[in-house]
Amino acid sequence: MIAIIDYGMGNLKSVEKAFERVGVRAVITREKGIIDDSDGLVLPGVGAFGDAMANLADSGLDKVIIENVKAGKPLLGICLGMQLLMSNSEEGGLYRGLNLVEGTVVRFRGNLKVPQVGWNQIKIQKPHPLLEGIPDGSNFYFVHSYYVNPVEKEVEIALTDYETAFPSIIAKGNVYGIQFHPEKSSYPGLRILKNYGVMVGC
Repeated sequence: MIAIIDYGMGNLKSVEKAFERVGVRAVITREKGIIDDSDGLVLPGVGAFGDAMANLADSGLDKVIIENVKAGKPLLGICLGMQLLMSNSEEGGLYRGLNLVEGTVVRFRGNLKVPQVGWNQIKIQKPHPLLEGIPDGSNFYFVHSYYVNPVEKEVEIALTDYETAFPSIIAKGNVYGIQFHPEKSSYPGLRILKNYGVMVGC
């Protein structure tokens, strides 16, 4: 079973339904016991980084997530959830993240229209089980104004160009992040979720 972590931000139901469509059992929860008993974690998110971290801290879920990851449990961050994996973010000031992947969340620079909203391609940098059955150049649905900038570039599994190349998929040990919304990305997005289910043994 996969635990979709409910900290008050994110389109939880649509993520749960997407897992259901690919035959992976997932439950929305904020209960430590259920999270501890799960086979894998999903951290979704929509909204501001600072508010998200405050919600995680107020509920104690930040510590629960970190404990489970340190124990070896897989964690998949989606959209804002991917950004929360980083050390800090410059969105609306400077905020500390979960620090599971060293790096910073930064805003798109230049004259770009932000947020980036719509379909965009990924450029696969290295093979990974999350990308099983997904061709290079596949399109996914993005909605974001900020992106992750990891210190260790080897964690970058796929990049996407939005005038600048940014990491759209990262992986470090048992921690994974995807910047796009898989539940809104048709077959490729559902395949990512199915692949994650296979990886965690669901």
